Amino acid sequence: MPDVVPVTGLHTPITNIITSESSVLVPMESPGSPGYGDIWPITDGAEIEYIPRIIQELAGEDETSFNVPDLSGLADIGNASFGASPIKEVVIGTDERVQITDTKKYPWRATASLLITAADNTQWIGTGWFISPRTLITAGHCVCIKNSGMPARDGWVKKIQVMPGRNGTQLPFGGKTATEFWTVQGWGEKGLEHYDYGAIILPAAFDQELGYMGFGVYDDNLLLASIANIEGYPGDKPPGTLWYDNRQIGSVNADKIFYAADTAGGQSGAGVYIIKGGQRQAVAIHTYGGNTANSGTRISSQVFSNLESWKRS
Repeated sequence: MPDVVPVTGLHTPITNIITSESSVLVPMESPGSPGYGDIWPITDGAEIEYIPRIIQELAGEDETSFNVPDLSGLADIGNASFGASPIKEVVIGTDERVQITDTKKYPWRATASLLITAADNTQWIGTGWFISPRTLITAGHCVCIKNSGMPARDGWVKKIQVMPGRNGTQLPFGGKTATEFWTVQGWGEKGLEHYDYGAIILPAAFDQELGYMGFGVYDDNLLLASIANIEGYPGDKPPGTLWYDNRQIGSVNADKIFYAADTAGGQSGAGVYIIKGGQRQAVAIHTYGGNTANSGTRISSQVFSNLESWKRS
């Protein structure tokens, strides 16, 4: 395990200090694992995923004991906390997203479609990504709803159904229901944008070794020279389908990374990753959007330490 730094301030559940405390104290990396099975290859020197822009059809999958939930008409979990706020994820200009249909390959199977049941039993959609066999990272607002205007809805969600590598009505690995969640004080108590990240802990690992994403802490110069890759389950596409896009990282600050890669509601919680030395390394958790850029919570030294502490095997 790499060295980690002490977690302080709003990245912990016990203290409260000013926002924008995050910093890159030292570069750090947590390696991912492709798990067992097929892997989507990375071309030598590539910074993006090379995906043919065609719609492919998967052969029928074996039935699983986990029922395939219908996501039709469900809204992004971000709407629960933010309503019609302009910070929701957006398509910028021409929609350049590509559908991923070979979702049984790594890294696609390390991303999961989420069906989220709030405390008031309303249901919402989101995205999460594995960092260990039992732990997925997602947006804080996927696990804890803030400022909805409906007191019965605010607070920890009731449960999340996790469906890795979902492809429409196909669940190649089945699904599991989680009821253990983590976030940090800055989001769970204060609802602050810069602390909008959290974790989902599964009651048991999936039978198949799905693999998980690496993640890292990098300086501004490296990030600004990198391309942001993002995949997730947007609500403006056919329910439960996985979509991918990439774009140069446009700007960074202590707590956020900004990019013009296309997203939509439902992709809240997706991993934003770069390809570095032939390895996929997440650098942010996708959370918000705007007219000219989407953005994610930056994996800073303190975020890194929390992600490491939330890993379960």
